Amino acid sequence: MDNLKGMAWMTLAMLGFALTDMVLVFATRELPLGQILFLFGIGGAVLFGIWARLQGHRWLSPVLLMRPVMLRNAAEVLATGAFLVALSLIPLSTLSAVIQANPLLVTLGAAVFLGEKVGWRRWLAIGVGLCGVLVILRPGAEAFDPNILFAVAAAVGLSLRDLATRPVPKHVPTTLLASYSFAAVGLTGALVLVIFGSWVTPSPAMAVTLPAAVLTGMLAYFAITAAMRVGEIAVVTPMRYTRLVFAFVIAVVVFDETIDPMTILGVAIVVATGLYTLWRERQAAR
Repeated sequence: MDNLKGMAWMTLAMLGFALTDMVLVFATRELPLGQILFLFGIGGAVLFGIWARLQGHRWLSPVLLMRPVMLRNAAEVLATGAFLVALSLIPLSTLSAVIQANPLLVTLGAAVFLGEKVGWRRWLAIGVGLCGVLVILRPGAEAFDPNILFAVAAAVGLSLRDLATRPVPKHVPTTLLASYSFAAVGLTGALVLVIFGSWVTPSPAMAVTLPAAVLTGMLAYFAITAAMRVGEIAVVTPMRYTRLVFAFVIAVVVFDETIDPMTILGVAIVVATGLYTLWRERQAAR
């Protein structure tokens, strides 16, 4: 195992995802939700489908009808749709902060739905971490924005997707799973377009940047896969939090956002408890 190389791959992946988020923010300002879902989903499905084919896998496979795969696709639709809506309504920094609750939610979901054993220390960490999320959300406060609930829905969707991935047999290729998820997102976008009928001709700049976002996201996906293969999971996984650093820099420099102290406090709590949970999982595995 080469942990240093794995950490570098993971950091590169988080940079790629942050840049993809930046482009999608611009896309939400110009194109309707259904169109973004359709273009982004179909683009990702085609690219990952070609990748899977180069690996020797057939796209039309019985794997598509497996229950965990279907649940994973549904969770991907929820996560992507809620994420894009949140991008159009709340600051990127706030959305990125809420998304950091994903490791905690996955641990919680694994205990509740998959019957995994979670000791009292991790239960305590989950509780403290969710309190950190409440610090970010500030429900009942004057500064509370109901639109932030879309970010919560996106975090829940991402966690459900990760949980649904666990029962998928190991022989099912990651590229095929990714292609199916993107296809589900694209088909959902097509349905939204049929219902609301709001296709908009992209500007020349958007016609270039949106495909670039698909490629950036795909390269990030490749990098995260490489990270998991060359480094120890317990060492590499914490580098996921670098996405928050990149997102905050982009939010401040590109979108002129201001990150308030309460958000920073909430993020610190969530990240600290997330790292502790990962560490405890490593100890439990030993």
